[in-house]
Amino acid sequence: MTKQMAKQAARHRLALIGGGNMGSALVGGLLAAGWKPADIAVVERLPGRAAQLGGLFPGVTVSGEMVRADGVVIAVKPYDVAAAADLVAVAGATRVLSIAAGISLATLSGGFGDGVAVVRGMPNTAALVGKGAAAIAAGPSSAEADLVWAEEILGAVGTVTRVTEAQLDAVTVLSGSGPAYLSLVAEALIDSGVLAGLPRGVSEAMVGQVFIGFAALFVESGRDPVALRAEVTSPGGVTAAALRVLEGHGLRSAFLEAVMAGTERSRELGQTGVEARSA
Repeated sequence: MTKQMAKQAARHRLALIGGGNMGSALVGGLLAAGWKPADIAVVERLPGRAAQLGGLFPGVTVSGEMVRADGVVIAVKPYDVAAAADLVAVAGATRVLSIAAGISLATLSGGFGDGVAVVRGMPNTAALVGKGAAAIAAGPSSAEADLVWAEEILGAVGTVTRVTEAQLDAVTVLSGSGPAYLSLVAEALIDSGVLAGLPRGVSEAMVGQVFIGFAALFVESGRDPVALRAEVTSPGGVTAAALRVLEGHGLRSAFLEAVMAGTERSRELGQTGVEARSA
């Protein structure tokens, strides 16, 4: 589609460049939040994936070419961001939310030019089930209204926190990579249950419910994790004996060192514009 043809086409409230898992999650979240299907367009150049999206979201425009839109979400791999910048120009958008890992606000703003407010965001995979933990950072030309707009989009699939761009590296490692850490913990606990004599299916179900229950206690009650741990740790009891082993093996230190190492790696990759593979 040429620029002239795009100008003549219907204008959408939002266009998502990239119909992968995160783009799809955002569309589903926005529709559940009350957005009209006609307000949303997805630019997806893989025919098979485009067909899937069309079936998943009736009424949403799914196109292999750019459409006209007031705002754009860039949900592509970092190496595709340069091409996406050209598409933003075709869309005539005045706002852009980029969730491409490792691409700085300076690079984004330079690619989109004047007149386009840019917000950089970092969601995590829990957005796929509407329980995401995202953070956003404002670009140099972004106003309060632009941040509110970005919060509305990412807020459709979870929580959103405002941070500085310098803090996004820590966000990437903590919340972006967080599901990987918890997956490792879950795997270890399941194997431990099996070692202690439980059938694997029983162990998996128990560990899953422990995660759900703890998350509810931690988030909904607002209690400090130290207090939650103390509530189930009786002097000389079972939990105390188990925790002594974990502390003896440096579990706490391992997490601290892992997050700091990941943060440093995220900074390195961000400087070169390469995707942070740990996210």
